Amino acid sequence: MKNEAKIIAALLVGAAAGAALGILLAPDKGDETRKDITDFFAELMEATKEKAQAKASNIKDYGNNVYNNARSKFNGIVNGASDYSDDAVDAAKAKANDVADKAKDHAHDAVDHAKAKVKSAANDANDAIQDA
Repeated sequence: MKNEAKIIAALLVGAAAGAALGILLAPDKGDETRKDITDFFAELMEATKEKAQAKASNIKDYGNNVYNNARSKFNGIVNGASDYSDDAVDAAKAKANDVADKAKDHAHDAVDHAKAKVKSAANDANDAIQDA
């Protein structure tokens, strides 16, 4: 971009120098020369204005593209983090359910074991009463 600006500036300076030499060496009258100078600088200003507007538009488009790319990447990261968060929550729920199921199994085993002990004690007491 810097090289383009240097080239454009060099072209404008060259055009101005060429126009000045052409006017100085031209055989026209003073009024015609002043009109030619005015017309030349008006055209030069218009061309410069058009170039500046084109560059401003290019810069605006570039800025919009950078913004949209950054926004897209940010949204992708946020969505990825959200997905990761959802996966982590699902994994935690699954682990909690596994732990709860194991706790239920151990509780049932403990109850069954306690019932068996009570039944065994009742049978031993019954046998002792019948033997007496």
